[in-house]
Amino acid sequence: MDNIKPIGDTTYFTLAGIIPVAAPPLDFNFPWHDSLMPIGNDYLAVERSVYECAMAGCESIWIVCHKEMQSLIRHRIGDWIVDPVWTAASRDKYGYAFGSDQEKTIPIFYVPVHPKDRDKRDCLAWSIIYGSMRAFSLSKIISKWVVPDRYYVSFPHGIHSVRSLRKHRKAISDNKKKFYISHKGKTVKDGEYLSFTFDVEDWKKFRRTIREGTGVYEPGSYFDEEENTVKGNKLPIEERYSAKYFSLEKVFGQIDITDQTIFETERYFNIDNWEGYTEYMGSEYAKYVIKPKMILKYHEHNPFGKDNIRDI
Repeated sequence: MDNIKPIGDTTYFTLAGIIPVAAPPLDFNFPWHDSLMPIGNDYLAVERSVYECAMAGCESIWIVCHKEMQSLIRHRIGDWIVDPVWTAASRDKYGYAFGSDQEKTIPIFYVPVHPKDRDKRDCLAWSIIYGSMRAFSLSKIISKWVVPDRYYVSFPHGIHSVRSLRKHRKAISDNKKKFYISHKGKTVKDGEYLSFTFDVEDWKKFRRTIREGTGVYEPGSYFDEEENTVKGNKLPIEERYSAKYFSLEKVFGQIDITDQTIFETERYFNIDNWEGYTEYMGSEYAKYVIKPKMILKYHEHNPFGKDNIRDI
């Protein structure tokens, strides 16, 4: 996952949004996915993350979810949204002559976790790592100029102010400094669902940590080709595939935020458990969380082509 753009070129800086959805289930036990928890009237947690990525200035959004959840989430969100800064209404507010045909759109892609990683290392951190890898590899096929330089992560289970990110767009897409949202001095390093950016060098460190997880056999085991068997003892069931349960601080705690851009948000709610969810829903802030319906409309791409059947 090496960057293939000219070194030092800041003209075509590209930011990709990563929304990790695939992960071990939380304690809600509802018949729908945890990322589909409502956070307002007709407003879901995963939709808030899509809106956040758009507000942060992402050129593409990648939702990492298990295959069986793709159709439901896509049915709710669609294939693309309008950049909230480049809508006709938004530009007209600031005195720009702007037509709806010039609105900037942001494509949304749905990435399933690879079957070989399913139930083995598909923790929330791995969703971020795998999603960014797919964003890189698929973008590289299209053109080197659309390969992401940086990745912006938005967690569905972390609620904070989205609209305040608009004035920080330039800092989020800064080619020199990374961007971290903080609350009371805590960031993703501390296991909080607070958004951040990372690059390819960070990605390599994150993947190295995930690879420290166990497999089926004890460390040092190997495959004997002559006997066609594995030499080594199996780990107890509860110790196998430990990476599946790696926490955010386990993988991202190594991040060095010294001399980076830190944005301290006034409000933050962790809704990955029932107590935190009820605290958010009972707060004054929840009363003012309104779905941006002009942005989060369902949009679907037209089919590439269909058989033109004529009556003969």
